[in-house]
Amino acid sequence: MEQNIIPFDLYRMFVGEQPLAFYGEILVRTLIIYGYTLMMIRWIGGRSVAQLSMVEFALVIALGSAVGDAMFYPEVPLLAAMTVITLVVVVNKLLDQLIVRSDRIKDLIDGRPIALVREGRILPVAVAHRDLGLAEIKAMLRLAGISNLGELHAAYLEAGGGLSVFRCPAPRPGLSLLPPEHLLNGHPPPDKALAKDDQTCCALCGALSGAQIIATRNPCPHCGGQLWQAPEWPLGHGNQPPAQGVKPKD
Repeated sequence: MEQNIIPFDLYRMFVGEQPLAFYGEILVRTLIIYGYTLMMIRWIGGRSVAQLSMVEFALVIALGSAVGDAMFYPEVPLLAAMTVITLVVVVNKLLDQLIVRSDRIKDLIDGRPIALVREGRILPVAVAHRDLGLAEIKAMLRLAGISNLGELHAAYLEAGGGLSVFRCPAPRPGLSLLPPEHLLNGHPPPDKALAKDDQTCCALCGALSGAQIIATRNPCPHCGGQLWQAPEWPLGHGNQPPAQGVKPKD
């Protein structure tokens, strides 16, 4: 019959049922497992440490369980834990070698770069492929120093999660990526122009279109959005402040 547990038993909560001498064993276990794991990771090499790909995520998860359990579970033998660590690291090393030698295997394991922006327009199909929202893409571009889609020739989401951006030699008007004014100063955004020079842009993906699309109330042919705003020049290339997306009035 199981022993009744006394709630808020501080000795049980902090010390447990094992003898105090077991904490000395935990110290020895931790030093051995940590040192052995460090040695194996050092053997993996620079690639796995420099970038965390799909293979490295699996490595971290597998090693976390094997290393952690062996440090303080008395029923887990150190030799068994070291065997698991060795096998995980060896398999990871073999996968690394295959990835280096074969682009096809690399694409299969790590994935391929995805084009997110092309000629100043966010590509919704590519965004959906990585389960990313348009707001997330705009935030990533802002972190890369992009204030307006008109600055971009192309942007790619790399297999490792990094963002590569390629700017246009000559920036053009496009969708501003700056947060709406009411998020910055707390005031409701004023009404903004929906078109300029007979052009408007989708406030979601940044696709440029003729101003007549506002009157016809047609959705954006690229993303299906129905928010329009006047395209603005990127910062440093125009004098007007960026406009924020609003729906056309009835």
